[in-house]
Amino acid sequence: MALRGSSQVEPGRVPAGVLAVLVHIIFFAFMIFGLNWKTYPPEVMMVDLWSNLPQPEQPITKATPPPPAPAPVQPPPEVKPLPPEPQTPPPPPKPDIALKEKIEKPKPVEKKPSEKELKELKEKELKAQKEKEQKEKKEKEQKEQELKAQKEKELKEQQARIAAEVEQLQREQEANNRRQAQAAAQSRLGNEIAEYKAKILAKIKGHIIMPPDLPGNPVAEFDVTLLPGGDILDVKLRRSSGFAAFDSAVERAIFLAKPLPLPPDPALFPKFRNLSLKVHYRE
Repeated sequence: MALRGSSQVEPGRVPAGVLAVLVHIIFFAFMIFGLNWKTYPPEVMMVDLWSNLPQPEQPITKATPPPPAPAPVQPPPEVKPLPPEPQTPPPPPKPDIALKEKIEKPKPVEKKPSEKELKELKEKELKAQKEKEQKEKKEKEQKEQELKAQKEKELKEQQARIAAEVEQLQREQEANNRRQAQAAAQSRLGNEIAEYKAKILAKIKGHIIMPPDLPGNPVAEFDVTLLPGGDILDVKLRRSSGFAAFDSAVERAIFLAKPLPLPPDPALFPKFRNLSLKVHYRE
């Protein structure tokens, strides 16, 4: 009997459970739909900084009107002072922008190079210095080569000029020598020609039979054509002496004097092929 009674549900338990469930559902619905789940960013508060605080404003007190003149009979009424007005708090100080600018910014900390960086920097400097020295050396050598080439060119030009001047002097000397030789040869030739002409004239005069007692000193001129060896080809009277006897005597003497004497050099024979002879009576 006892077990059967314990298995029965207590009266009022089910409605209580339903009510509890309903209350929980309403509570969750209120939490979901009643609360605002949106988030707003916090408001920014602006603060002004002042280098000097402003002086608080002095409270303004109203002047009390003068009391009315007391009546001669009644005593003056008692005047109560007005309560002071409440003081308004000073406004908050504004930030001083100039003060912010005056605040010194922290200086950046200079980073010291490491030993490796110092070594690399030194190597770069040495390399740049070496390249600069090599470049200067190369430019110097190039300038020396150009100067040397210029000097060699000037020396060659000077040598060529000297050689040309020497050659010109040699040519002038040779030409002068030739002229002197020609002059000497011509002088010798002229002397030889004059010598043999004198011999020819002397030989002809040796065969002249002079006519006696001719006045003055008449001159007979003849053109004589000779052959190699001194033989006479032709004799012509070019200008008479004015005396036929003297002209005939000279012409006979020319033919009698052959062969006329000639120089041994055959090259001189053209100078004697055509002779012009002048024979004077008194020479």
